[in-house]
Parts: sequence; C-alpha cells; structure tokens
Amino acid sequence: MLYALPMDYVSMKGAQVPALGFGTWQLEEGDCKEGVRHALELGYRHIDTAQIYGNEAQVGAAIAASDIPREDVWLTTKVWYEKASADQVRTSTEESLRKLGTEYVDLLHFHWPNDDTPMEETLGAMAELQERGLTRHIGVSNFTPTHLKRALDLAPIAALQVEYHPFLAQEPLLALCREHGLMLTAYSPLARGAVLDDATLKAIGERHGKSPAQVTLRWLIDQPQVSAIPKTASASHRESNLSLDFALSDEDRKTIDGLARGERIVDPDFSPHWENDGKR
Repeated sequence: MLYALPMDYVSMKGAQVPALGFGTWQLEEGDCKEGVRHALELGYRHIDTAQIYGNEAQVGAAIAASDIPREDVWLTTKVWYEKASADQVRTSTEESLRKLGTEYVDLLHFHWPNDDTPMEETLGAMAELQERGLTRHIGVSNFTPTHLKRALDLAPIAALQVEYHPFLAQEPLLALCREHGLMLTAYSPLARGAVLDDATLKAIGERHGKSPAQVTLRWLIDQPQVSAIPKTASASHRESNLSLDFALSDEDRKTIDGLARGERIVDPDFSPHWENDGKR
C-alpha cells in the first residue's frame, strides 16, 4: 500500500531532498532488501547506504523491484575512509554503482576524515565523479567544523552527515551548513533507542499523542537544513516514523534543546578528536 504522505523537504544546492529518509546501517541481506522495499511502499523517497555497510546490492535490488522511478528516489552512498586516494575513490564508487544497479547516486559522501591522504586528492576525485555524472552531489560525513571548512574551500560540498540527536548538540556544524546552504543529515537520530526511555521526551509525546521517537524526528526535521535517517528493522516502526502530522510548540523545542549533554554514541578509534575539533 502506498501512503499519500505530506513530506518535508530540505533545499540543498538546487535540489529538494525529502527530510525524512530511511537508513540502512546494520541491515543485512533479506532484512535490508525487505526494509527498503517496505520503506518505498510506505512513501519514503530518501534511502541512505554506504560501501562499508555491505548492503548496496540489496538496496539497489529493492529500488529496482519497486514501481518507483529511479529519479523519484534520493539515493545516498558513501566512500569508505580507507579508500581515499583518487584511484580508490573512482574504482570504489564505480563498484558501488554496479552493486546499486544505477548509473548515478544523488549524493556521494566521503565517510570519515582521513588525515593520511591529502583532502585535495580525495575531494578532487569526488568532484571529477560529479562532473562525469556518476553522482549529482558530493558531501562529507563525520567531519569536524575545521575539516568541513577545509572541504568547502576545496570542492563543491553540498551536504554533511553526522551523529545528531537530542543528547548531542551540533551547533557549530549546523551554523556552517546554514551559512553555506548545505544539508545536515542526522544519523542515529534516535540515539540508538535511548530517546524512547527519556522522561522529558515521553512527557512531550503524551501531550501530542505521539511517541518519543516521533517527537524527536519532528524536532529534527523542523530545524532549517536538517534531514534525518532513522534505521529500523521493524515494519511498524518504519510506518510510525512517518506519522509526523503534528506541531511542536516553541516551548517543546526549547525543552528538547536543553537535553543536550555531549553524549556521542558513534566514536570509533579512527574518528576525529571531536573535543579538539579534529586536531590530534
């Protein structure tokens, strides 16, 4: 069943991107293919994957099997940070497109900063891919403000993807994105389920007849230039995440803003030193 849903959009470098997307991190094999198939059936038109997720083939198969024209689906993938040389960027992206079964992606991110390879080389190769039509836009993921400023000096960056949820503020990055007209995509927007147990979000949800997850997603995509890509293997959660037909008050938003406590969930060994703005 295809639902007729009101959709929020983010304006980004001439593109209109559905503000609520479907993330596929940790979704494997049949779960991934079924998840994307069902998401498209429900009305999602923004799908996010990455080379390192190992599920690009399943994402592509689900899109191909749907009745949705390719041009109506915003498709994002990411180059893994260890493939930062120009040759690696080109060959790995071409492999991604083969797996996805598409001639282009709408957005190609570089997944994490890599200080061992000149950023000029990595982003220059990505810009060449954009010129060849293999990606409509290029972006970066998990970049600190310093990294992002450098990237903006080197290439036509259109988007940034970072961890963002009520417990982790991203004001410096949000300010940069708004200044330069970039989209900021929030991954782990539900803090891996931690929002579900938060008393403040529960209370706000009760006033609106909504869940803490729905309150959180509404709070995120109400913000200028922000999109969110919740991941779920649950069909019911995929559906409920789209039920955002309510409005938060200014007081609600201020209260949620106050929940920030610097809680970073995704912080692998190779991540930048966030507390030092990427400096080691």
